[in-house]
Amino acid sequence: MNVSIDLTLIPLGKGTSLSRYIAACKKEIEKRGLDYELGPNGTAIEGEWNKVFECVKACHEVVHGLGVLRIYSSVKINSRVDSNKSFRDKVQSVNSYLSEQTS
Repeated sequence: MNVSIDLTLIPLGKGTSLSRYIAACKKEIEKRGLDYELGPNGTAIEGEWNKVFECVKACHEVVHGLGVLRIYSSVKINSRVDSNKSFRDKVQSVNSYLSEQTS
């Protein structure tokens, strides 16, 4: 089953700049060939269920490996079995709707 998630990973006790940790997690996502999009407050990731959640685990492991003792993560999960639309399709659908409303 495919899944789309929004992952927010927050290393606690490491100051206000998270770029180093998010970059390490981004490498883990790319290693697995998952589709993703970085956002200002989280990362959208999609793919096969087990691959996606193995990636979440790997992100935690790599960030802990950078010396972070505690991580707080928030994961929003979207699964759908009647259609195979990506998160980009969903955004495009909203934009199309808005274009029709202004015409």
